[in-house]
Amino acid sequence: MAKDWDAVAAAIKDRLTELDMTQAELAARAGVALMTVRELQHNLKPRRRSPRTLTAISEALGWPSDQLARVLDGERPPDVDAEDPVIAELDAIKADLVSVVRRLDAIERRLGIADEPS
Repeated sequence: MAKDWDAVAAAIKDRLTELDMTQAELAARAGVALMTVRELQHNLKPRRRSPRTLTAISEALGWPSDQLARVLDGERPPDVDAEDPVIAELDAIKADLVSVVRRLDAIERRLGIADEPS
């Protein structure tokens, strides 16, 4: 089976964005060279990597140790944050907040309150 280095690159890129983490921070946390992170994130040199490298990067990104290895093998692992109770609670709060904002907007429209600059 062909290795999917593009999927690994996309997974790393998305997770860095999600965590608001830089390549340098990831490299430091994973204990790998910054160039290694760059090569993986941008799929610059698709080549065999040490399983320890993928494990270290997976763990530094807050994933299970085999996450990137599974992505590389073409698996689509489940969203590891999906079962996190804090994430679930934040999603519920966000949904409630959106509902409140919509209701306030509707009330303001009925009262004829225009958005005025402060």
